[in-house]
Amino acid sequence: MHPQVTLTHITTVVTPQGSRQQEEKLAIETPYTVALNDETIGASMVLPVGLAEFGVGFLFGQGYIKKPEEVREVIVCPEGRISVYADVPQSKPKEVIITSGCGGTGKIPREMLEGAFDPLQEYTLSFDEVRRFILQVLHTSQLGHETHCIHGCGLWADGEVKAFFEDVGRHNAVDKVLGAILLGKAPVKCAVYTTGRLTSDMVLKCARMGIPIVMSRTAPSSLGLAIARQAGLTLAAYARPDRLNIFNAPERIRL
Repeated sequence: MHPQVTLTHITTVVTPQGSRQQEEKLAIETPYTVALNDETIGASMVLPVGLAEFGVGFLFGQGYIKKPEEVREVIVCPEGRISVYADVPQSKPKEVIITSGCGGTGKIPREMLEGAFDPLQEYTLSFDEVRRFILQVLHTSQLGHETHCIHGCGLWADGEVKAFFEDVGRHNAVDKVLGAILLGKAPVKCAVYTTGRLTSDMVLKCARMGIPIVMSRTAPSSLGLAIARQAGLTLAAYARPDRLNIFNAPERIRL
């Protein structure tokens, strides 16, 4: 049974020619708390789908979980709590930086910004694959077309989309994809495409995961680009089926 992710509402459309009633679909936005080993870490407003992936990806982005083998169990409570159990040291408060995001996903630990990056997975993508990837994500995003208030994020590997998630927040959609990797549902040797802008925290989480290619429908920020350069990550923006603006490491995209 699929979770309910939209509500309907009757709006009044007003134009110079008059007014009329129209049915609209609204994306459901609901608060969820994320706990690690029964200790509350943070909370965020999310679309209530892909919640196990969100919880694990959220904890990765906050610096608590680093590797797939650390995760033991994820329990999603309908009342608004995601409990992740992992073999990690007892959590301690981390020094965080407030980012451009909203809610709990708008914070990243300072430690994620510091230190060298591990080598990225070696991976290249043909432009034909880029085209198929983008088109498949856009066609899959029915909820985005219905509500016009949803971000999507997809993961491409081995010639197909391996994971796709939507959310009211661009950070949340990316966290769900990262969570899918940590739960063994998708490989890290991949390319990621997001409809959200590539600010520092968005790029940083992908780089720390080891993802080699990150693409966006929109633009990167200056610090997002700086992090991509430091990590050696391929960063592409304004991604369309027939065009990419590659800001860093274009050699991974094959014509």
